[in-house]
Amino acid sequence: MKKVGIITIFDEDNYGNRLQNYAVQEVLVSLGFDVETIKNVNIIEEFNLLEEVKKVLPERRERFLDFNNSNMNISDEVIIHDNIPENFHENYDYFIIGSDQIWNHEFPERFSNFSFAEFAPKEKRIAFSASFGIENIEEDIFEKYKHLKDVKAISVREDAGKKLVKNIAGREDAVVLIDPTMMLTKEKWMTVMKKPEMLKSDKYILKYFLGNVSEEKNAEIERFAKENGCDIIDILDKDNFYATGPSEFIYLIKNSFLVLTDSFHSCVFSILFNRPFLIFDRDQEGMRNMNSRIDTLLEKFDLENRRFNNKIEEKDLKVDYSNSYKTLEKEREKVIEFLTKALEL
Repeated sequence: MKKVGIITIFDEDNYGNRLQNYAVQEVLVSLGFDVETIKNVNIIEEFNLLEEVKKVLPERRERFLDFNNSNMNISDEVIIHDNIPENFHENYDYFIIGSDQIWNHEFPERFSNFSFAEFAPKEKRIAFSASFGIENIEEDIFEKYKHLKDVKAISVREDAGKKLVKNIAGREDAVVLIDPTMMLTKEKWMTVMKKPEMLKSDKYILKYFLGNVSEEKNAEIERFAKENGCDIIDILDKDNFYATGPSEFIYLIKNSFLVLTDSFHSCVFSILFNRPFLIFDRDQEGMRNMNSRIDTLLEKFDLENRRFNNKIEEKDLKVDYSNSYKTLEKEREKVIEFLTKALEL
């Protein structure tokens, strides 16, 4: 059995990161590979990720670690920044790069040559729905992406990513694929789902915002919740649901009355579990151009009407995913086609 090493951002505090990592693993396992995620931690002068991880609320980190221990096959060896052991590439037949924002240079604590598997022969490097996370990269930054040209097969998660591959590396062979989390059925996701211990409400609006939310938007959310007899569950409320882990995150979306978010993966799981959602633009400073992946998602699945337009209405509770699911099946076939060719199956 051939062995695959997954190269991705290894984050113990991010839902999308852990869930996409699990999805990549399961897709590759279904194709007959022995799969292992390569644990990697970057330590640079300006940023010590190990110290940042220690600051995470203990209960939250415990649930992330529990998800990893229960569901993930993770390497014993830890790669620190670009310190790759000699002949490390001989441990694996292939390296799968992605998904998540593995190629976002604006995350210097996570971005390095390791993100391109530059230590391995070209024929072993495959990018699976890798993401730049941003729409534009200035030419004076292109040098940081010099190893992009040596990746054997490239698939990206956003239309903007395909354009960046062409602009940076002169390659026109990159294909746009869905996020790996969409490759797994809702039934598969339910096998790793857990009900949060702190959940007491039977009817709630799930609120998950990574960017700032204005007073006006909060007031609108509270109005709609009151009119519909709903509690509001805010995952980032550090007094209550901040301790939610990846498994509990899935449960909260599956059983929600409505999901209100600026998070890409909240949208993804709302689609998978047939839940209504509204996406809010994330436009605060420091998060520029990070809406590209959501733009691609909504356009691809004909869900442009899921954008928040200053008011939440009863019609927003009704969503027809029938066409989206037809598209999803076709997109899943594209992924298998790409991986079958790249992995020479």
